[in-house]
Amino acid sequence: MTKKSTAAHILDLLRDNGPLSRVELGDRLELARSKVANEVEALLSTGYIRDGGIAPSRGGRPSTLVELDPGIRYAAIDLGATSLDIEITNGALEPLASHSEDIDISVGPTAILERLNDVVTKLRGDDASRPLNAIGIGLPGPVSVRDGTSVSPPIMPGWHRFPLRAVLEIEYRCPVIVDNDVNIMSIGEAHRGIATSAPNFLFVKAGTGIGCGIHLAGRIYRGAEGSAGDLGHIQVDAAGPMCHCGNMGCLEALFSGAALKRDALAAAKSGASPFLQARYLAGATLTAKEVGEGAARGDTTCVHLIRNGGRYLGDALAGIVSFINPSMIVIGGGLAGLGNLLLSEVRSLIYRRSLPLATGNLPIVLSELGPRAGVSGGAILASDLAHRQPR
Repeated sequence: MTKKSTAAHILDLLRDNGPLSRVELGDRLELARSKVANEVEALLSTGYIRDGGIAPSRGGRPSTLVELDPGIRYAAIDLGATSLDIEITNGALEPLASHSEDIDISVGPTAILERLNDVVTKLRGDDASRPLNAIGIGLPGPVSVRDGTSVSPPIMPGWHRFPLRAVLEIEYRCPVIVDNDVNIMSIGEAHRGIATSAPNFLFVKAGTGIGCGIHLAGRIYRGAEGSAGDLGHIQVDAAGPMCHCGNMGCLEALFSGAALKRDALAAAKSGASPFLQARYLAGATLTAKEVGEGAARGDTTCVHLIRNGGRYLGDALAGIVSFINPSMIVIGGGLAGLGNLLLSEVRSLIYRRSLPLATGNLPIVLSELGPRAGVSGGAILASDLAHRQPR
C-alpha cells in the first residue's frame, strides 16, 4: 500500500477524533500552518470536509474547526460462508443502517450479488441515487487484494477469479476494496475492539472455516500474494480426515463449524451424546450452538468435542506464537460463542507448547466486537481507500 498523503492523514484524524481546528491538525501532523491550510483548502473543494464553526479559544486569533461532510457514505460488507452482514456508515464510521441474514456462498456470485445489491439499496433508502464514497468487502477464502478477486477458494464454487471489485465499482460508481473476511475482522478489532493497543497480534476466526489475521507493527500482513494467515490448512494430524482442500488432517477438517457439525451428528446418531441425540430426534439442526448448550448442561461428549477442538486449534497456534511472538491473540467467529471452555484449552496448549519468552505476557482473549468485527473492518478499509483518493 502506498504511503499516505497529508490529505489522507487529515481525513483520518477527522474520522477518528471528530472536528479539529487547523491549529490542532498542524500540531498533530507536525506541519507548518501554511501547509495544513493549503491541504484543508484543497479538501474543502472536494466536498469531503466542511467548516465546522469556531474552535474553543486557545488565546490569540480565533481558529475555525473543520469536519467531515455529514453526507459521506460507506458500505461495509462481511460475506461469510453462511452469513451476510452489511452496514452503511457515515464518514466517522458510525453505523446508519445494518442488515444480517443467513446465506449459502456456494450458490455462486450471481445470486449472492443480486441479494447483496437488494439489501444495499434498501439500507440506503433515499440516498440510493447518490454514489457511495467507497465499499469495503470481505470474502471467506483466499483473496488477491491487488486484483480484487478470490483465488481458488475451496468453499466458493464459481468465485475463482470472478471480477468482484470491477463489478461493484461499475454498479456503485465508487472505489472498492476486496479482502479476506478474516483480515477485515482483524482490522475492525485493531481499530475499534480489544486490540487497539496491540500493534502485534493475531486474530483467529473460528467459524465455518479457520483463518488468522496477522498484524505486525500496527499493520495487517497479507503476505506476498495475499494468502498469509491460512491457519485452517495447517496439518495437525497426518492420519486425520480429508479436508475439502484435498489434503489430509488439516485443522479445518478436524475443528471448524463444519467439522463440529459433522461430529455432533455422529455423536447424536450413535447415542454417545444423550443431549445431542434428543435434539436430533426432535428435528433440530445440530450446530456449534447445540454443542455449546450441551456442554453447559454437563453432556460429557459435548464437553469433549469442544476441548478436543481447542487442543487442535491451540496446537496449530503454538508454533506460530513461537515464530511471530505476538502481543495478543484474539479469537472471534461463530465458534468463539463456545466461550471459556474453548478458550481454556487453547490457552493451555499454547502456554505449554510455545516458548516461555513468547507466552510470559500473552493474553489470549475473545473478540470484543463479536459479529460486528467484519463490518467494522470493512468500513475502515473503505474509508482508508476513499481518503487516499478523495473526490
